[in-house]
Amino acid sequence: MNKIAEIFASLDYGPAPESPEPALAWLESHGNRFGHFIAGEWTKPGKTFPSDNPATGKPLAQVSDGSAADVDKAVKAARAAFPAWSALTGYERARHLYALARLIQKHSRLFAVLESLDNGKPIRESRDIDIPLAARHFYHHAGWAQHLERAFPGHVPYGVCGQIIPWNFPLLMLAWKIAPALAAGNTVVLKPAEYTSLTALLFAEITQKAGLPPGVVNIVTGMGATGAALVEHAGVDKIAFTGSTEVGKLIRAATAGSGKGLSLELGGKSPYIVFDDADLDSAVEGLVDAIWFNQGQVCCAGSRLLVQESIEARFLAKLRRRMATLRVGDPLDKAVDIGALVAQVQVERVRDLVKRGVAEGGELYEPDIDLPKGGGCFLRPALITGVSPANTVASEEIFGPVLVAMSFRTPDEAVALANNTRYGLAASVWSENLNLALDIAPRLKAGVVWVNGTNQFDAAVGFGGYKESGFGREGGREGMAAYLKPGWEKALKAAAPGAEAAKPAAATTGGGARNPLDAPEGIDRTAKMYVGGKQARPDSGYSRPVHGPDGGLVGEVGEGNRKDIRNAVEAARAALGWGTATAHARAQILYFLAENLDVRADEFARRIRAQTGAGLASAQKEVAASVERLFAFAGWADKYDGAVHNPPLRAVALAMVEPLGVVGIVAPPERPLLGAVALLAPALAMGNTVVLVPSERAPLSVTDLYQVIETSDVPAGVLNIVTGGAETLGRVLAEHDGVDGVWFMGSAAASSMVEKASIGNLKQTWTSRGLAYDVADASIFAGDYFLRRATQVKNVWVPYGA
Repeated sequence: MNKIAEIFASLDYGPAPESPEPALAWLESHGNRFGHFIAGEWTKPGKTFPSDNPATGKPLAQVSDGSAADVDKAVKAARAAFPAWSALTGYERARHLYALARLIQKHSRLFAVLESLDNGKPIRESRDIDIPLAARHFYHHAGWAQHLERAFPGHVPYGVCGQIIPWNFPLLMLAWKIAPALAAGNTVVLKPAEYTSLTALLFAEITQKAGLPPGVVNIVTGMGATGAALVEHAGVDKIAFTGSTEVGKLIRAATAGSGKGLSLELGGKSPYIVFDDADLDSAVEGLVDAIWFNQGQVCCAGSRLLVQESIEARFLAKLRRRMATLRVGDPLDKAVDIGALVAQVQVERVRDLVKRGVAEGGELYEPDIDLPKGGGCFLRPALITGVSPANTVASEEIFGPVLVAMSFRTPDEAVALANNTRYGLAASVWSENLNLALDIAPRLKAGVVWVNGTNQFDAAVGFGGYKESGFGREGGREGMAAYLKPGWEKALKAAAPGAEAAKPAAATTGGGARNPLDAPEGIDRTAKMYVGGKQARPDSGYSRPVHGPDGGLVGEVGEGNRKDIRNAVEAARAALGWGTATAHARAQILYFLAENLDVRADEFARRIRAQTGAGLASAQKEVAASVERLFAFAGWADKYDGAVHNPPLRAVALAMVEPLGVVGIVAPPERPLLGAVALLAPALAMGNTVVLVPSERAPLSVTDLYQVIETSDVPAGVLNIVTGGAETLGRVLAEHDGVDGVWFMGSAAASSMVEKASIGNLKQTWTSRGLAYDVADASIFAGDYFLRRATQVKNVWVPYGA
């Protein structure tokens, strides 16, 4: 039998190697030794560490380990370049971005080979996916640069952006971050991952060729300490980080109270759901891409297979047969499916987690396929079955070529299993019944859902997560917005002394300065809290006085504590169906609430006057503004919605605007009625449920409000009111894992405390940081300022075509 006939009989692959020589020649042109790229020039290499080829273990180059002084030099260069860069017209910035895109395309093969050498991913992935997408991001954002003023009127760039990227998609993550930052008019200091710095350094050289002004892009390489120095640098205005959830939490804590913008794209444990009516062969191929793409080192990898029980055995049999055909080997071989993991430490971590999963009852399957001889960071693809949701491998991100499988019986059970994770980055749904798929997709707590597909990305479609997968988006309009802020916000001054902080009233605890029996004579009129649609006494059993401006006692409210917040959060979570009610229904209820408040306007004005000493006309104006604000957000309820994106493939991406969930709100001490309404109205309009802490100084305006709520068809648990100390209750809300977002108006110190306390589940926060926000300004606060903070965007990819 001749060789061709043998090949057709065996269907064996022969080697199809890509030459590494051009990439090695580029490294040699730099002496295989790199400094940093700062202010358009290469610095002299200092203390260095090796960047190794994970397929061979041999060093490719020596890379400088950036110090705090190096970071400071880069930040100063970026700051010096910012005025001129941000002053360019959008068209002028667009031309620079376009030039970068063209040069990435021109040198795409060099980038692809260098990426595979440095990272270990198969050349066909870096060549066909990573590099084209990187170029696409610069092309796409060139368009945003030119149309920025029309699309985002009144917005300005942050300034200097510090960006930290991971090792799994070195060039693509660079493009995701640098392209929108430059389009918005920011300048950049980027730190690549220590394992994979080489394509970032090649990109630095590309910026020189493109004529980018010095200092606009700066690349500082180094270890974790280099990244920490960038995060903590006072000259950085925004941090964008992609990496592990653990490091993301450290960054959240480090930036708390600084006023820096923050975007976090973190880990995942994404479900891959296969229903019994799915095209099983297609689902198997999709699964290969979902979990063994880039050796499973993907934050959105479909690492949890959820397959309907009726087809489980058949599907797993098909999957095992397919796994046996996968080829593990030299990343530069175009016929290889799985390359090398990034480093030996990652190999050992994956092995340890697999051993733990088996020890906890899982059954391991690895196909009997050959691994390359002579070292290298290679692992076989693995499947672990027979696990429960509590198994370590079913709950922890493995970040390797390991798939965990479980079964479900009903669609509701599939959703419950899929959402049973602290992460929420991505999900895949496989079904030939589009009605079923589009019923499931909105119920999944994930920022991206792929229907009958996986790992689809585009610069026009936002990407990012829910829960501990982080917040913020990259790509699309929402990704562009992450690098801009309203111009008026940048100009805010500190609040006047005493305006931002309440003077705490002594609670009647029996041990304070006030006699607990010093209450008004007659029948007790202490205002209760409002939890789950019912008036509730405080768990503490104590109350706190509310004094007027003359020191006289106006009334008393309950002294809320941790248990009261817990009860309110439980009621709010039980009422999350509010978010799935129609926007029209939510609007009608808010209109009704406004009408009923207007009927009692004089009563509420008198209450404001009694608590604050405001003139009657001023109090009446505040009530009228509160009614108007409720009307405004009732009107927004069915208008602030999503979009349909058309990525360059046969699919549409449905950008769905969804509520955060439970939002804890601490109202400002001033404007006791309007301050609360200005915050709760946008949250409710967008479908969130709310736990509200009213003004500490003047809470009676809000405790009076629940009488209006009860007559306005607001479902029980949608709005809950807990009175007490603003900072004390704000901390409890920020720490509570059942709260998805916190808005806090108070001092800079208290705002910092709230942001630090939020890291437990990485909830989204907005704080006033002691600045003079005027919620009475309807030109600002009756629009999308808080609507954007009350929502998150889920992109659902739906393929089409026969």
